[in-house]
Amino acid sequence: MAVTMADISHLRKMSGAGMMDCKNALTEANGDFDKAMEIIRKKGQAVAAKRSDREAAEGCVLAMDNGEFAAIVALKCETDFVAKGAEFIALTEDLLNVAVNKKPATLEELLEAPLADGRAIRDHITDRIGVTGEKMELGFYEFVNAAATVSYIHPGNKLATVVAFNQKLDRQVARDVAMQVAAMNPVAVTPEEVDPKIINQEKDIARDKARQAGKPENLLDRIADGAIQKFYKENTLLLQEFVKDNKLTIDQYLKQQNKELTVVAFKRVTLNVD
Repeated sequence: MAVTMADISHLRKMSGAGMMDCKNALTEANGDFDKAMEIIRKKGQAVAAKRSDREAAEGCVLAMDNGEFAAIVALKCETDFVAKGAEFIALTEDLLNVAVNKKPATLEELLEAPLADGRAIRDHITDRIGVTGEKMELGFYEFVNAAATVSYIHPGNKLATVVAFNQKLDRQVARDVAMQVAAMNPVAVTPEEVDPKIINQEKDIARDKARQAGKPENLLDRIADGAIQKFYKENTLLLQEFVKDNKLTIDQYLKQQNKELTVVAFKRVTLNVD
């Protein structure tokens, strides 16, 4: 049977595929929309298999908070052109909405969660691979859960943060902290939470620098301890200087709002090179 422009347009709305792909699929399916959709989906699976060894370094990073829960998702692709496309961003938004509403515990659980049509997110990503011809993957899914949360998306959709607090707080104050995490990339909330491997590595670096500078061996440990204190001030969130007022640390800024207020967790996802 002849394929009409109306049929092609309808299939494009259903699948998001290009005009020629829709026309070819409808022709092969003899006008059957369900069969045509299956053809397009199989094409996506075939393209996904062919592109599996490619690097997906671009993408879209979005975040959202909803009371006590906040999440970040990063849908990755190969080129910035695809990452900026409206349909790619819309799919990332769909993933994020599911994450916030369903609160999956892992990235794998999110991939298996259904979208509005009942099909898994994993299948929708494969469909988009067939449409664009690029490798795509759900690169990151992070979340925080606490008495209060906030999210921040840096312009350009390449960097996002979520922060959790021990109690409710002013929205702008919370957003200031989320922007701090984006700008200053802390490694932990407090010194106690820093990975011991990082501490040992920083101490080794400090000792080597002091030794090369001719410092006596009996002073190296003391110098290393001093370097670690400086590291904590620069790299743990609560001890960092507040970017909007360097006379305050983040901890002091929060204590100005409420003496009991503090950060309990944060997540930061970026596709940029820090």
